[in-house]
Amino acid sequence: MGINPYIWIGVTVVMLILEAVSAQLVSVWFVVGGIAAAAVSFFTPSIPIQFIVFISVSFVLLAATRPFVHKMKANMKTVPTNADRYIGQTAVVTEDIDDISGKGQVKVGGSVWSAKSSDGSPVPKDSEVVVKEIKGVRLIVEKKQ
Repeated sequence: MGINPYIWIGVTVVMLILEAVSAQLVSVWFVVGGIAAAAVSFFTPSIPIQFIVFISVSFVLLAATRPFVHKMKANMKTVPTNADRYIGQTAVVTEDIDDISGKGQVKVGGSVWSAKSSDGSPVPKDSEVVVKEIKGVRLIVEKKQ
């Protein structure tokens, strides 16, 4: 038997941890491949054969389930947050917006947000801007005409 089953079990555990951390279905196929390679290691000490089983099982499962995973992801709806209500509203710049230094804040609807200008131009404090979109935790704003 040797040490090979323990190596494959270790690979399986690492892949399980990666899958649990990511929750994106990125390594679940390798978990099954690791289990298959561990099982094969009881029958043959050949590492190349075990590796071929690992890769084969992993990629066959990946190819077989990929359409299903894409369909699942396509059907997942994004949940709008209440922050979406700020899009299109007027905000006041509370800290100069300078995209180069990554600084800038605006106040809109009683909330203060980090901000970035949509065209990269600096916007001075106390200017009025319009919220165009939200990217992460920053509002993308444009000078009000």
